[in-house]
Amino acid sequence: MAHLIENMAYVGQTPWHGLGNQLTQQQPIEVWAQQAGMDWRIESSDVSYMAKNDRGHNIIMPYEEQRVLYRSDTHAPLSVVSQRYQEVQPIEILEFYRDLTEQSGFELETAGVLKGGKKFWALARTGQSTALKGKDVSNGYILLATACDGTLATTAQFTNIRVVCNNTLAIALRGQNISAGVVKVPHSTKFDAEKVKQQLGISVRAWDEHMYEMKQLTQRKVTQGEAAAYFDAVFNNTSLSIADQEENIIQFYRNIANPNPAKEKSEPNGRAMSKAMNMFNGQGRGAELSSAKDTAYGLLCSITEFADHERRAMSTDHRLDSAWFGAGAALKQRGLEQALRLAV
Repeated sequence: MAHLIENMAYVGQTPWHGLGNQLTQQQPIEVWAQQAGMDWRIESSDVSYMAKNDRGHNIIMPYEEQRVLYRSDTHAPLSVVSQRYQEVQPIEILEFYRDLTEQSGFELETAGVLKGGKKFWALARTGQSTALKGKDVSNGYILLATACDGTLATTAQFTNIRVVCNNTLAIALRGQNISAGVVKVPHSTKFDAEKVKQQLGISVRAWDEHMYEMKQLTQRKVTQGEAAAYFDAVFNNTSLSIADQEENIIQFYRNIANPNPAKEKSEPNGRAMSKAMNMFNGQGRGAELSSAKDTAYGLLCSITEFADHERRAMSTDHRLDSAWFGAGAALKQRGLEQALRLAV
């Protein structure tokens, strides 16, 4: 199966998805554009269609309400959009980081193209880093991504990456009507990089508040019953009512832990829940660290590891797309929300 990733570049250690061209550190934006496959432009053309006149001859007719977007290098089509659609160029994604890398200590770590150019992104380390108890270190990043096929608004987002396992988690703070640390620019408006930076607040506030919440999760010890109820809530979108569910969920976990495949299949998301529970109980990366062992933080880490490394996917690049932008990202968001409920 062909890779979704058209091209990609990275610095440092090979990313968890194992794809891309390795660069030395401190490379200029122009080198990143070339090596990440982002050195082309989105061009557009009016849409036309073929019809027959009253003599039966083929005629070309314009359809003025739509445009087709295509790549400047290969002329491959990307999507059909309205005349009001505001495209964002691949180089604009990288240029977003130019002053941040040259003046503010940021460092680009990965950038690339998905789906033949329909989606592209860049990820930069901010320099922010926090160690939880047990020397469990997380680093702060900003992910900027966009798409030209209608699947993603241009999105700038703070991201937490846990060093011990490379699990990724979008930073979102509770008590907000919209996720703090995230700015989304719809393609009905023009992308303004400086305005996005101001809205995002390139500062330590979002990171500090997020890591404060992670520290709270490391202090919240959980029982096996609470853990099973948590995974049921995350995977099956049920209510996390520990007092009412604990005894039933303990029995449910015993059922899905049974090696009998017939029993496992009978439970909603039984295999996924069993896998996540096993990771929580010691099989996950960093699961034995004091920050994660038998804690709400350990539950969240099991979900992020499952989504990034274990969740079924057609290929590694499908997994990346899902973990950052699709169903995997949604699963991790539910995992964060349910974990924070435990810490209340």
